[in-house]
Amino acid sequence: MKTVNHWIGGKTVEGASGNYGPVTDPATGEVTTQVALASAAEVDAAVQVAKDAYQTWGQSSLAARTKVLFAYRALLDANRDAIAELITAEHGKVHSDALGEVARGLEIVELACGITTQLKGELSTSVSSRVDVSSIRQPLGVVAGITPFNFPAMVPMWMFPLAVACGNTFILKPSEKDPSAANKLAELASEAGLPAGVLNVVHGDKVAVDALLSHPDIAAVSFVGSTPIARHIHTTASANGKRVQALGGAKNHMLVLPDADLDAAADAAVSAAYGSAGERCMAISAVVAVGSIGDELVEKIRERAEKIKVGPGNNPDSEMGPLITAAHRDKVASYVKGAADQGADVILDGTGYTVDGFEKGHWIGLSLLDNVKTDSDAYRDEIFGPVLCVLRAETYEEGVALINASPFGNGTAIFTRDGGAARRFQLEIEAGMVGVNVPIPVPVGYHSFGGWKDSLFGDHHIYGNDGIHFYTRGKVVTTRWPDPSEGHIGVDLGFPRNH
Repeated sequence: MKTVNHWIGGKTVEGASGNYGPVTDPATGEVTTQVALASAAEVDAAVQVAKDAYQTWGQSSLAARTKVLFAYRALLDANRDAIAELITAEHGKVHSDALGEVARGLEIVELACGITTQLKGELSTSVSSRVDVSSIRQPLGVVAGITPFNFPAMVPMWMFPLAVACGNTFILKPSEKDPSAANKLAELASEAGLPAGVLNVVHGDKVAVDALLSHPDIAAVSFVGSTPIARHIHTTASANGKRVQALGGAKNHMLVLPDADLDAAADAAVSAAYGSAGERCMAISAVVAVGSIGDELVEKIRERAEKIKVGPGNNPDSEMGPLITAAHRDKVASYVKGAADQGADVILDGTGYTVDGFEKGHWIGLSLLDNVKTDSDAYRDEIFGPVLCVLRAETYEEGVALINASPFGNGTAIFTRDGGAARRFQLEIEAGMVGVNVPIPVPVGYHSFGGWKDSLFGDHHIYGNDGIHFYTRGKVVTTRWPDPSEGHIGVDLGFPRNH
């Protein structure tokens, strides 16, 4: 059986704890790989390697860093299919989705390639007599990232390229459910010329996470995952004196006004709700239909959802793959099975779905629930699967109030032809990312990603300017040099002396 080990100091390091976790092919249900689970001592050893590497990397020139990043970007581009295949094998998403994940990660690598302009400081001359004031940004030291299973390549690339471009060294703790992509990213970084110890991958479970959160030599922690864990990460790491950005869960809404193009809205809802099997924090999981359009919109969504082909991610004909684990599949199914008892109309029931020849895979079909109540489990919880809830509202104001009442504030969207309504929505809605006729408003790399309320813990969003500020700290220098004509300065520069 294949074993995924740690990547520390520019090389593979075998696990020493004796503990291993299973890695399953979601399409077959078979355990194909085992991953080493680090002890606290192994985490400490990795941190010491990163700390040593920082002594040199933190002092390296911007030209040296960007040279590596440009080479890294070229290697990632050349290996995008290989990375996508690893994602499909361990996560289960279809190959096109996996390729899209790599492409979105590459955006942040490209942003890091241009770090020279992002790290420019400021200078004010002559604020007083011969006094100048400058502002600069410097790296933090050793920083860590704890990333989720649903984007095993993209989310790590949202973190470490910017961190190392800013001069930090990095410890990545990826999900133990699909660990291979992280190692591939680290190997390619080494091939691109990143010095040993600058990027390290430590696999593990809660033991490794807790060791990172409490380690005195880690200056900052980035996290993406569920809200309860994000809250724990933020509380624990902050208590240990660390800077924290912890992105939590979501319940993203799509408000559809009566004037909207219903065909476009239905296409968007299906893509946003069921793409990547709904296992993404930016998935649309609740559509709010305003006015009399609800029945027609639900019918259009149903027609499209029934045509989605579910199958193994490596089958070119598949449009949606399996869920990551059998346990997660069963949890998602439980929301659909209990929906009718809580007042919803089950338009499509994807539970019990199987694929011929892959009966042991973690399969579930597409589910569509209509007339969902706001106090039902299917609406309140982040299901993280291919389940779309439809709610009804009589007016725009009622729809906005419904969305704003959610404890989550990650992303949201409005579908309308009315520019005035769209403008009101983007100002009145309580969410960090807003789409206007765009169902999944994930910002491009040079704008930052992050939500509000229970979707974000910490002051900084991820990547973009917020990411650069998170991985650096500001310093202000006030300087006064005497004029060469003022007294003896050790070297005669020929200036006349004043007496």
